[in-house]
Amino acid sequence: MTIEFDNNLPIYLQIMNYIKREIITGKLQPGDKIPSVRELASELQINPNTVQRTFQELEREEIVETRRGLGRYVTSEGSKIMTIKKEMAGELIDNFIRGMRELGFRNEDILSIVAEAVNDKSRESR
Repeated sequence: MTIEFDNNLPIYLQIMNYIKREIITGKLQPGDKIPSVRELASELQINPNTVQRTFQELEREEIVETRRGLGRYVTSEGSKIMTIKKEMAGELIDNFIRGMRELGFRNEDILSIVAEAVNDKSRESR
């Protein structure tokens, strides 16, 4: 696992986002075991307390579950994974729209640009 940390965002949030991305892209499947606190802290060369906080937050959000004596596992709830996917998509869309508005585009312009880009990408993938 390789993460390039951004100094403007807490490390535990960056690790959470990374793990969420791994789940929604299918690299981590429902029911997969995730590394232990020690393993991940060693691999990322960060404080184990930071990893522990990450895992606590992921458990609070019901993205991972702890199985006593066995470790932590990705949730098997497909609806939870879909919720994460929609939340992350919403954040991307919000950032995009905010950026486009800062550039002076109106809603109609944004829709037109997006439609054109989607059509272009559809043609490329054929």
